Amino acid sequence: MLKNPLNFFETCDIILNAIIYFYINVSGGECGLAHTTKRKWKDVFFVAKEVVKRIKLQIPAGKATPAPPVGTVLGPAGINLGEFCTKFNDASKDKMGDILPVEITIFDDRTFDFVLKTPPAAFLLKKVAGIQKASKKGANEIVATITKDQLRQIAETKMPDLNAYTIEDAMKIIEGTARNMGIAVKGLNDAEMAEHAAEAAEAEKEAAKREAELEALEEEVKNDNVDVEVIGKENTENKEEE
Repeated sequence: MLKNPLNFFETCDIILNAIIYFYINVSGGECGLAHTTKRKWKDVFFVAKEVVKRIKLQIPAGKATPAPPVGTVLGPAGINLGEFCTKFNDASKDKMGDILPVEITIFDDRTFDFVLKTPPAAFLLKKVAGIQKASKKGANEIVATITKDQLRQIAETKMPDLNAYTIEDAMKIIEGTARNMGIAVKGLNDAEMAEHAAEAAEAEKEAAKREAELEALEEEVKNDNVDVEVIGKENTENKEEE
């Protein structure tokens, strides 16, 4: 038994370096380990590529083309646009109809790799709720209502990309996004959001009323011809005449 295991690994490292040196500098880089196959030593080892850029895009699944926005963003990076579009469309064809975020890693030799993400939560919520746009007033206006089951389904879809350990935590995150979009969840926050929206509507109505009164007052002042007496002006004119 070795008293110091580190010495064993150091010894192995020295032997491996000696073998590499022999094959590269003595045998011309050829491995004669078998008569039937001769491979260059450089083919045995893989050299790590340098990452030069990472680009994030959102592209309709199965519909990437070299046209903008894909071509506009990836063209300057120098990668093969046709190859990227073909690979992306093949990888996402089973998700047709969704918008997919994709993170593209570009290497120094102009090759690339990419990772598909789950569709944005806002996209999934609008799709389930059957709306085109979210509320411009946020939680102050309810534009749609979804069920708990639909909320859970979206949370399960987004789970891989969320900072959540349980489906319940993921549902809370999606619920927050829905609230900000004006989408209520039936039996969960719909009553609360309806009350909040009513209060916001009343406050908005009162603000509009005050604004109208202020505008009317300003218009009244503008239309009235009021003679303003300047104190001291008459005395000054009299002194000048004298």
